[in-house]
Amino acid sequence: MLQFGYHRFLTLMVALVACCANSSAAESGVNLKRPNIVLIMADDLGWKDLHCYGNKKLDTPHIDRLAEQGMLFTDAYSAAPVCTPTRAALMTGESPARLNITNHAAGHAPNFQKPGTKLITPLWLRHLPLERVTLAEQLKSAGYATGFVGKWHLSHRSRSDLGADGKLPTEAELRPEYQGFDVNVGGCSYGGPPSYFSPYRIPNLEGKADGEYLPDRSADESIEFIKSAQADGNRPFFLCWWNYSVHYPFQAPADLIAKYEKRKGPGIENPTYAAMIEGMDASIGKLLKAISAQGLDKNTIVIFTSDNGPFAANVKPLRGEKGYLYEGGIRVPMIVRWPGHIKPGSRTAAPVITMDIHATILAATNLKSHSTNTADGISLLPLLEHGADLKRNSICFHYPNYAFHKGNRMASAIRSGDHKLLWFYDDDSVELYNLANDISESQNLADKNPERTRRMLKELQLWLKESQASRPQMSE
Repeated sequence: MLQFGYHRFLTLMVALVACCANSSAAESGVNLKRPNIVLIMADDLGWKDLHCYGNKKLDTPHIDRLAEQGMLFTDAYSAAPVCTPTRAALMTGESPARLNITNHAAGHAPNFQKPGTKLITPLWLRHLPLERVTLAEQLKSAGYATGFVGKWHLSHRSRSDLGADGKLPTEAELRPEYQGFDVNVGGCSYGGPPSYFSPYRIPNLEGKADGEYLPDRSADESIEFIKSAQADGNRPFFLCWWNYSVHYPFQAPADLIAKYEKRKGPGIENPTYAAMIEGMDASIGKLLKAISAQGLDKNTIVIFTSDNGPFAANVKPLRGEKGYLYEGGIRVPMIVRWPGHIKPGSRTAAPVITMDIHATILAATNLKSHSTNTADGISLLPLLEHGADLKRNSICFHYPNYAFHKGNRMASAIRSGDHKLLWFYDDDSVELYNLANDISESQNLADKNPERTRRMLKELQLWLKESQASRPQMSE
């Protein structure tokens, strides 16, 4: 009897302590649930293509407000200068070099050789293999509701992409719902939508009314997913909204195009492109308003970025564009908001890269990188929450391919501190720039700084070797 009473007493005390702890946490505004994750990635949005990044002719009030509420990164980089590799890196946390997903799908034919050159592009994977463990799969295993909306571009089918068993999965079998997502709206192999206005002609996205605008519809689908996650036992959710905007074809509502026709000039060279940016911003604002209305904003991490630099847009003062390893091809906007964790209105010039987003989400949700994945990124939580310096010397890039425009040179690159080195495969030449003084990459310092050049080139080559990166080959 005494023993029973003692154990009952202990049980009551444990319950009382837990109750007090939960009450204290509630009073202080702390949410003991794992944070919700909203990962928004624009397509082909340039570093200067937002009002908060310096283009005062563009109206992007909702993304600007997001920056005011969180941290803006001035030196964020996409994992590659084209879309498919960056998306694969974000899903796995591994660099495109390690994944051997180095070019956009479908890209050029295997063993492509540009006329008049001697280099042959290496073979690369054109889809994300099912055996790769994705961020969505890890979060789903941890109890998250997982939803995907928008452009996937990781499910291209190619005869050169046979699986380990020698079989070729169908395109549909490589879509988000087979990679850890409970819901998939619009995700398929397409690099861009046939149309931004309904009927979209996207396999898994039927328009609700003719003339419906894709960004608006995508926002509605994102909101519906969040509502369903809340209805299902108030589960934490991971929303991956990869906008088709602002990828070609350039299409936007007529009133927005007319608005930017009046502002045409430096900063607004293409009024339709500018209208697409504002249209995307409005749809993001719609989602953020819904999150706030449901009282979810305090425990939701919102990350906004782009998959690479723009094409056919003004990138000044940067050099290059989509498909180039110069800053215009890989420097992208990035904003992170997490109320109570990130100081509002903060900015950082720390160089960060796509794989860091993967690592940061895992750290914020108390998960570790999967045992089959090599963590090529680092968690940004120390920087986001405390402004701490990142413990990393360099970030590296590998693009041994020609982009769709074939105007680039096949190369690899490394950024260490303020300096950036590019190594070109066609003539084994190098270029060195001090980005702090020369963000336009106009003054090659390689000959003036031979020791730094040698050191950075050696570090880049060691990284390529460790990553087992594929290389272009000389034709006979």
